[in-house]
Amino acid sequence: MKHFAGLDVSVKETSICIVDETGKICREIKVVSHPDDLADVLTDASWNFVRVGLEAGPLSQWLFSGLVEAGLPAICIETRHAKAFLKAQVNKTDRNDARGIAQMMRVNLFRPVHVKTLASQKRRVLLTARKLLQEKAIAIENDIRGLLRNFGLKVGIVGAGKFEERIRDLAGDMPELCDIMDALLVARQKLREQFTVLHERLLSIAKNDAVCRRLMTIPGVGPVVALAFAATIDVPARFRSSKAVGPSLGLTPRLHQSGEDSRIGRVSLCGDPMMRTLLYEAAQVLLTVVKKWSWLKAWAMNVARRRGRQKATVALARRLAVVMHRIWSDGSEFRWTREEAGSAM
Repeated sequence: MKHFAGLDVSVKETSICIVDETGKICREIKVVSHPDDLADVLTDASWNFVRVGLEAGPLSQWLFSGLVEAGLPAICIETRHAKAFLKAQVNKTDRNDARGIAQMMRVNLFRPVHVKTLASQKRRVLLTARKLLQEKAIAIENDIRGLLRNFGLKVGIVGAGKFEERIRDLAGDMPELCDIMDALLVARQKLREQFTVLHERLLSIAKNDAVCRRLMTIPGVGPVVALAFAATIDVPARFRSSKAVGPSLGLTPRLHQSGEDSRIGRVSLCGDPMMRTLLYEAAQVLLTVVKKWSWLKAWAMNVARRRGRQKATVALARRLAVVMHRIWSDGSEFRWTREEAGSAM
């Protein structure tokens, strides 16, 4: 008889529910959230597993890899689909969630998600840590501006290099305030130094990666965007076509239809928010900063004349994702004119 398992993962313990092909519950148990402990329960010879499902989450990649190494048919399922399915339950408990996931596996009503390779996970950690240090340093700078404004001291427009000098000049006449600013400036300086360390490491990785170098031939795409795209997509072959990349990153409009009612809303905002933000910023750079014209910029400017700058930026971000995936897939570089693209085909 075939069996199916559902895992509801939490930080300390994981609820496991095993059902057979008729939907009958065969076993329910809680074990420590560790791949070895899960494998000890699921690799019993009495079970003939077809699918073992767990919801995408912070521990999912680690547990998924351990279950696959143990020879189990593990599947990581999409969070939104699992939430919609489990919402039909009256009481939300770990036990009931595990039961619901097991039934999803049995009736094949789920959407699997791609589990990234170890290399992409490490790159993702680097990008997240770099962004965190940058945000904290900017937050301290903004707080310093707000604290000085209480005393009528306005920092004004100043670059990151001369920010510390400007603050010391403003607070120089108030010794107590100057001591407080010194502590904040030291913390800011330390964050900036470590941010520089991670940024240089990112530049080195992008420089030595052939895929990133090809992606950076696209105007507006720098090493941060290229490396983030490579870490997010991970395996380009998992998309049937390059046009499917835009919807996976939440850059396509949301459609709502019910009877005679049909509305097209804003972009869905599904997928990776960091990658979506970086693509939007790259599109802004291409439209406003990059002076050299290309077929891509000309297309975006035509959209801006018809639909407005904001919609054109979103459309360009979506098309950048399509172009980047195509360049990655066929091993080419960006072609600035339509004639170059046609001659290469």
